[in-house]
Amino acid sequence: MAQADTDTERKGSFSGLSDAEAKEFHGIFVTSFLIFTAIAVGAHVLAWMWRPWLPGVNGYSMIESVQSAAQSMFS
Repeated sequence: MAQADTDTERKGSFSGLSDAEAKEFHGIFVTSFLIFTAIAVGAHVLAWMWRPWLPGVNGYSMIESVQSAAQSMFS
């Protein structure tokens, strides 16, 4: 009898999941999405610190002067 109740409960659902299963899946999905977003934001912050993708007031000339200084230092 319990099996028949579960089958009718699942047939009414678009995904085929019971309410408890849907809530569990939703919790895992939201947690995974937040972790992925945090990692992506952290990666973008590190990339920005390494090499900003928007130029400053003088454009990218500051980066070029640093590169030339590094080249003269190591040659």
